[in-house]
Amino acid sequence: MILCLPLKPHNSVISQPSKFSKMKKGDRLQNIAIDTMGAEGKCVAKVNGQVLFLQGGAPGDTVEVELTKIKSNYLEGRVVSIQKLSPHRSEPFCEHFGLCGGCVWQHINYATQLHYKQQQVADNLEHIGGLTFPPLTPILGSAQTQHYRNKLDFTFTSGRWLTHQELDLKKNQGLEPLPSGRYPDEPGLGFHIPRMYDRVFDVHTCYLQPQPSNSIRLLARKTAIENNIPFFDLRKQVGFLRTLTLRTTTTGEVMVILQVTYNEMKWITLLLQTLTDAFPQITSANYIINGKRNDTFADLDVICWKGNPYITEQMPKPEGHGTLQFRIGPKSFYQTNPHQAYQLYKVAWQLADLKGTEHVYDLYTGTGTIANFVAAHARQVIGLEYVAAAIDDARINATINHITNTRFYAGDMKDLLTENFLTQHGRPDVVITDPPRAGMHEDVTRLLLHAAPARIVYVSCNAATQARDLKLLSEKYTLTAVQPVDMFPQTMHVENVVRLDLK
Repeated sequence: MILCLPLKPHNSVISQPSKFSKMKKGDRLQNIAIDTMGAEGKCVAKVNGQVLFLQGGAPGDTVEVELTKIKSNYLEGRVVSIQKLSPHRSEPFCEHFGLCGGCVWQHINYATQLHYKQQQVADNLEHIGGLTFPPLTPILGSAQTQHYRNKLDFTFTSGRWLTHQELDLKKNQGLEPLPSGRYPDEPGLGFHIPRMYDRVFDVHTCYLQPQPSNSIRLLARKTAIENNIPFFDLRKQVGFLRTLTLRTTTTGEVMVILQVTYNEMKWITLLLQTLTDAFPQITSANYIINGKRNDTFADLDVICWKGNPYITEQMPKPEGHGTLQFRIGPKSFYQTNPHQAYQLYKVAWQLADLKGTEHVYDLYTGTGTIANFVAAHARQVIGLEYVAAAIDDARINATINHITNTRFYAGDMKDLLTENFLTQHGRPDVVITDPPRAGMHEDVTRLLLHAAPARIVYVSCNAATQARDLKLLSEKYTLTAVQPVDMFPQTMHVENVVRLDLK
């Protein structure tokens, strides 16, 4: 099988480039063996001793490459055809593979994905952190490699992106394009094409979220088209329907969030009534009026049209007896792989090694999931978070689970976590921190060094920024355990949990 990708005009084809070949942008190189995976999911090969970073392909492939960048110490290129297939390949399961920026590793078998995710963690700790660390515990793979997400955001577009195949089909059918060369716009409901804010392709079937996700999206699209409800034009900033967000729980509840540009209740009611009539699983139907130039709604009111203004997720307690309940609102953060979230939090709890007497700080607590998860095994847990609405959720979640030893505070972490805060609320024995991708602010890291808790458990969704922070913390701490966790199968992303012990 030979995979052929869309080609651009090129300068020359070099079968076996020699040391003295003068390579230039646009040249094609043949018989290039892909060795491994690098940062950001790029493949890595070698040409004349230079590193070549590639878009596309898989480790073990032999490929033809078009060069896209020439630097003194590295090259960049894209795979234009595969001349020999890697034994590590899997057949992509999604028809949108290659166009969608979601499951970009689905052509690589899952065991190989896990291998390179674990290697990514080790490389970051070694090369960015310059750290000495114990052998990594084998990465915890996800039991579900499809339909594992509990939240997806779909975008309405008045002019969906047409693939080359669709354009060729229209030409073959004798349809005339517009003077611009494009065909008349067709509405769609789907995902943005990577790095193209105004280009959205129509999703037929998505394998990320369990049913009834696909059926709800398709019915929303069909109902809107049949009733001539205007889809949004991202460039012209006109139209009515903007986004459709679907949130699900492992208990079968579904939340729908419809985002529109202005208050036209007949259309809002028609769409939400149609969806709730067809799908009794929808226990929370909401809408947002958003006339801004972007789709963020953290600063906007969410109107609950029908049902509860939340859905409820449940998670086993860390010791495995009983469950915890977590209310999730339209703006709440909750780990998007709920089954694997339990494994992640369980690792954090195990590494914290709580005996019941510790004063614990949970930094970047979000809606208090980790704080409430470990609370039964600590004397007290203090949760800190930037988003005030998330702290409200954290307090509610503590109440509905009858947890009385958690306290939650909202504010910018670097301003909130100070010496005065430590004096007022007590110095921590153990700190659990789960920051966003950017990692911890340096002021927060310095404060932890000053507070000097006996143990720090650092949960990260970005092993690179985690390694940077660990380098600073190594002034007083020893890295004693490393546990990668795969939360996002079919992608290059990996979570990592480490334990630090005070020297």
